[in-house]
Amino acid sequence: MGQPSILIVEDDREISALVQSLLAREGFQPRIAETGAEVDRALATSPTDLLLLDLMLPGEDGLSICRRLRAAGNLPIIMVTAKGDDIDRIIGLELGADDYIAKPFNPRELVARIRAVLRRTAPAAVAPRSSRCVRFAEFVFDLDARRLYRGADEIELSTGDFDLLSVFVAHSMRVLTRDQLMDLTKGRSWEAFDRSIDVALSRLRRKIEADPVKPTLIKTVRNAGYVFATTVRKD
Repeated sequence: MGQPSILIVEDDREISALVQSLLAREGFQPRIAETGAEVDRALATSPTDLLLLDLMLPGEDGLSICRRLRAAGNLPIIMVTAKGDDIDRIIGLELGADDYIAKPFNPRELVARIRAVLRRTAPAAVAPRSSRCVRFAEFVFDLDARRLYRGADEIELSTGDFDLLSVFVAHSMRVLTRDQLMDLTKGRSWEAFDRSIDVALSRLRRKIEADPVKPTLIKTVRNAGYVFATTVRKD
């Protein structure tokens, strides 16, 4: 496999140059875009493995770019937010970003988060014809292909959606605390006291529950955690 291609979306040229130099030293192929239009041109002209997306940009902001790209596909996205901008971070996760990091960030932490997201989003190795599929309620969940179907309709899953649903499927009918969910989705960079895991749960419920306000699949157990309250069957 070649060097992963990282598109750095940042309008502060001093910061983007420093990040580009760091990622090049760490074995990545970094490129830079400063605006939404430059992002579109870069993605159209060269394969990209991950987007490092600053939210504060001139013209189209990072949240709008994230929304557009997530609607079009599953390109891995790490948001870069100003320290303490909890609202932007939560909105970005709602839109399907795979992770976030706050400025000013530790260079080693940035590299670690990029590698973690790339590991989680890497295509599965070519497997035998019988892929790992499970069924629950009216859904078919192909764990090898990372695809979820309701009947003939595919439901788009972000990396976070897939990680969380995989944990619930593997532990169906068991109550899991928030801490257990954070531990079991160990590739994710949850922070113990922020709302990221709650945002992820809410997002997944909107995709698989008939009524997310009154969930029947992912139920809240008061003062205990959450339970995937349905039988999971191997296909």
